[in-house]
Amino acid sequence: MAMQGPIPVTFAQVFPHGCYTVGEVEPVKDFEASTNGRFVQARDKQTGELVWQIPVMDADPSLKAAQKTVAVKILSPTQPVAPAPVAGLPFTPVEFDGLTVTPYVNGSGRLAYSIKARQMLAPRTNVKSTNNSKEAAA
Repeated sequence: MAMQGPIPVTFAQVFPHGCYTVGEVEPVKDFEASTNGRFVQARDKQTGELVWQIPVMDADPSLKAAQKTVAVKILSPTQPVAPAPVAGLPFTPVEFDGLTVTPYVNGSGRLAYSIKARQMLAPRTNVKSTNNSKEAAA
């Protein structure tokens, strides 16, 4: 099979309704290298970069409560900073660039996905091109 490793995807494919931070950015523990009392941060197997994670809530209204929160892992040499909170919102909207998904079978025998990103940023405003604006007006 030609496709191996993480599968590149867009933010809109993973979170078509957007997502919100519901926790803090934390380092991911390397369980094999860490020992009693000694924390070792995980590094990405392909790039060697440090791995961080942040829990986010998927804004898809069709998801069950248990499916709404997922951890997005971020590959970065330094701890990523979440976007500033938005006044009037209980959660902070966020987007990710350089997304990949890696399918795996979880402990329950179900298909699951590991989501990794290269960058975390504030959501972009929806800027439409001239053609899209004309189509939307028609």
